[in-house]
Amino acid sequence: MKNFILGVFAGVLFFVLGTMAYLRLGLAEVRADLPPSKFEARFMTASVHASVRRQAPEATNPVSLSDENLVAGGKLYANNCAGCHGNLGGSEDIGDSLFPPIPQFAKVGTTYTEAQIFWVTKHGIRRAGMFANGKWNNDKDLWTMAAFIKRIRELPPGVQSALSSKTESAK
Repeated sequence: MKNFILGVFAGVLFFVLGTMAYLRLGLAEVRADLPPSKFEARFMTASVHASVRRQAPEATNPVSLSDENLVAGGKLYANNCAGCHGNLGGSEDIGDSLFPPIPQFAKVGTTYTEAQIFWVTKHGIRRAGMFANGKWNNDKDLWTMAAFIKRIRELPPGVQSALSSKTESAK
């Protein structure tokens, strides 16, 4: 039994030291213009989602769900988020320019809850290009954007019309 425990300990130690050497010697690929390995993509995506689920508050959006607030959220999204996350028309797609890939919300929506969207927009995601908007936007604006982002693929026709008229007049 003693040899078994020593063997397990030695195996774990060898794995940890080997991983540290791999990273410290610069053997890990860090180029952004190459796709990540399947292991890295699966590991990092699962890790980000698990961290957001664990840290995001289990809160209800204090901003009432109305067409007016969805339009306000859409304007905030267009001014602050659309450059990376895509316009409502979904014409541009730069999602694969970073890792993890930038979600193109108008095309794919999101599985996050409003509280999780709020948390991500407020705090950002380290080493993913998603910066902390809480430094520039107040909580009310972030909750308003969260409501919009959560419903971006199923907006009421009045909201779609109001937002498309705003983007048409901006062109």
